[in-house]
Amino acid sequence: MHSWVDGQPADTSSLRDRGLAYGDGLFETIAVKSGRPQLLERHLQRLAEGCRRLALTADQSLIRSEVLAYAAALGDGVLKLILTRGDSLRGYAADPAATARRILLGSAFPIYPPAHAEEGVRLFPCATRLSEQPLLAGLKHLNRLEQVLARAEWRDAEHAEGLMLDAAERVVEGVFSNLFLISQGRLLTADLSRCGVAGVMRAEILFQAESQGIPTQVADISLVQLEQADEVFVCNSVYGIWPVRACAGMSWSAGPLTRKLQVITRALLDA
Repeated sequence: MHSWVDGQPADTSSLRDRGLAYGDGLFETIAVKSGRPQLLERHLQRLAEGCRRLALTADQSLIRSEVLAYAAALGDGVLKLILTRGDSLRGYAADPAATARRILLGSAFPIYPPAHAEEGVRLFPCATRLSEQPLLAGLKHLNRLEQVLARAEWRDAEHAEGLMLDAAERVVEGVFSNLFLISQGRLLTADLSRCGVAGVMRAEILFQAESQGIPTQVADISLVQLEQADEVFVCNSVYGIWPVRACAGMSWSAGPLTRKLQVITRALLDA
């Protein structure tokens, strides 16, 4: 299927694009089932917040209509929406009158071993640290070199994901997922006000847990808390939830609360 640039089929984009030059933009990775984009409202809400914080001028209703049309044509797969600030001449200063460039790409669903969801995964303890930048924290912006460096740290099939910490050794997230701990029946995920990506599945899990009466907490997480957790899992909007069974010398079992949340999120992604 062709990619779209500003609503038109295209396989190329401008060499002057600020997304290419500076990573000046945002993106969303959206699961599509039977032509329907999953968790679309959460994706669009995060995108709108990113546009507000980066001062990107973008027509949100147009973006919605294009995503829906592209998803209908894609059928089943993964839709990647990229917004850049568009073209500019040399230099960091942007044209205040510029409107965002919209790029839509489609691909097949990644094939993950069923054991990832059923038996759990092992995390690689990444040496790459997330740097703090509150102005960008939580956003899914185009500057992802920290994740690129972290993902290059392992190439074996034994590890399905990596664990990323910040410079203060706080547990933050996976390389391409968010992370949750369960301790004494409480669901805990990292505070992302300094760094990290506020995933849409993370937001949905917090919402669903609160709806089920499961205590939740967003706070800093230490390695000691991680090691002492009863259950650990990672999540994103494409694969849902993977229990975590090990990381370095730490190990956990996929417990009842992880399994309950897996059922809930699987229903959401299959809807």
